[in-house]
Amino acid sequence: MQNITLGQINKFIVHFIGNKNNGDGVRFADILTDFDKIEEHIRQLANNSFKFEELYRFFFLPNLDLNPVYQFVSSIFKNKESFIEQSQNAGRYLYDKSTHPQIKSGELCIIYFNDCKINDEIVDCIGIFKSENKETILKVNNKENGFELTDEKGINVNKLDKGCLIFNTGKENGFIISVVDNTNRSSEAQYWKDEFLGIQPIKNDFHQTNQFLGITKQFVTKQLEEDFEVSKADKIDFLNRSVDYFKKHETFDKKEFEEEVFASSNVIESFRKFDQTYRQENEVELLDNFEISAQAVKKQARVFKNILKLDKNFDIYIHGNRQLIEQGIDENGRKYYKIYYEEEA
Repeated sequence: MQNITLGQINKFIVHFIGNKNNGDGVRFADILTDFDKIEEHIRQLANNSFKFEELYRFFFLPNLDLNPVYQFVSSIFKNKESFIEQSQNAGRYLYDKSTHPQIKSGELCIIYFNDCKINDEIVDCIGIFKSENKETILKVNNKENGFELTDEKGINVNKLDKGCLIFNTGKENGFIISVVDNTNRSSEAQYWKDEFLGIQPIKNDFHQTNQFLGITKQFVTKQLEEDFEVSKADKIDFLNRSVDYFKKHETFDKKEFEEEVFASSNVIESFRKFDQTYRQENEVELLDNFEISAQAVKKQARVFKNILKLDKNFDIYIHGNRQLIEQGIDENGRKYYKIYYEEEA
């Protein structure tokens, strides 16, 4: 994971971007926004919102130079005097991409940070933030005989709806970008990353680890039962063994992983076919050997379900040895699980 620290805000501007399909229109500022009284809040919003585990870069086919946002930020990094003009260009382009009915109108804040730090490198950074969901606060006003409460709506300084930080390094490869998208998670509305920014993950250790664990989960939960007769307890066991492999090893070896997790040659063959098809259909490029990212393992482990739900009566958490669980049907046709243990906690 990169060690990244934001510097001081140098320039700040706000535009309003509506939904083009609804005819909301836009409103562009022609002057910079005064940020003296809010700089601490903007820095708090950025620090609370961005993680620097999975990083991205601009791309565009057939040529990176054809990516509009890449061109806008490149122009600003080259000539800071173009900040207002290029921020307006970014707003126009975002408006052109804001056509899906789920996309909400909101303020587009574009920020120039000086002297950010990536590991030991000092670079400038451009932040592009969009606020879509307003928070309601109660403002207390003094009155002659007491107080009065009024409600006001504004930007939440603790959570960013959409945003990116573009660091001025690696320009020839599409810069280094951290991105946030906390709304419109449906595939139809992934306009922020795909349609507007035009970015793809940098294929670092985090990306490799995250992607391979994701493929494994898809195989176990969706494909495995189509090829073999497996119980839910078996599936949970495969998922547990997958995560355990990544927790116990510092480097990943695909052949070693398959043998330790799946064991059976038939299951391994089924997994290899699924893996190959998944990569082709989703245009995923992964190595068969890479350094394991502990942050990615921690992230994926949260969504690897290890709970066996039995009707509405029991939830069994399975963390370890599958051999200590037996499944069967008694003489009355009732299904059961038999669990062996040594100590009761």
